[in-house]
Amino acid sequence: MKMACIKAIIFDYVGTLVNCVGYSMDVSKEKLYKALLDEGFDTAKEQFMQAYSKAHEKYRKVRYEQFKEVTNAVWVAEALESLGFRVTPEDSRVKLALNVFFQDFIDALELREGAKKLLKQAKAKCKLGLISNFTYAPVIYSSLRQLRINNFFNTVVVSEEIGWRKPSCKIFNDALKRLQVQADQAVYIGDSPIEDMKGAKEAGLKTIFLPSQFNTLEDLVDSQQKPDCIAGDLISVLDNLDKISC
Repeated sequence: MKMACIKAIIFDYVGTLVNCVGYSMDVSKEKLYKALLDEGFDTAKEQFMQAYSKAHEKYRKVRYEQFKEVTNAVWVAEALESLGFRVTPEDSRVKLALNVFFQDFIDALELREGAKKLLKQAKAKCKLGLISNFTYAPVIYSSLRQLRINNFFNTVVVSEEIGWRKPSCKIFNDALKRLQVQADQAVYIGDSPIEDMKGAKEAGLKTIFLPSQFNTLEDLVDSQQKPDCIAGDLISVLDNLDKISC
């Protein structure tokens, strides 16, 4: 697809544009528990961790099997309810604790080499979008601002906000509608063979696979997905656009 044919480039976020460096989920869960204690949810650590894991696994199946997104606030609230507390996912105390929980993750995100250069060059040629599978949308917006790349995007679509996850076509269609382009006028760049390549292809977009810290070329081969192009790094992405026929 020549650049003249492209009206929008849509990116995946974590893995594609940013790396996650030095992050520990266990440390974040400890901070979540302590934050909930500070908000008045006085419960034993082991009991909370067990309840949290049970609720997390319940909704993980929904998310990965039905592609319906469920926010962290739902399973945190459900874990607390199972321990005898009266609480809902909308409770401000839960949201405050989640902000603490995710701060280390936000701080662990670093731009991949060439990310800002690619965004600048692409922005000069067409509309840009971002689609992220993420259970708590404030994390995406906060990290985009922290990395100073938020202004590059004409639209940002987070699964938590629309209720559907990649590879569901619904989240890709939502982004296309916001960008006001047809699927065959857009290219999707991502690092997940299934969520990104399979999902975008089924939605009618051209695709470029980018290996990452999470997904390798071997993973792509094993998935049997066939992207339109494979880019070795972000710097070579623009060159790969010319290899895709209109």
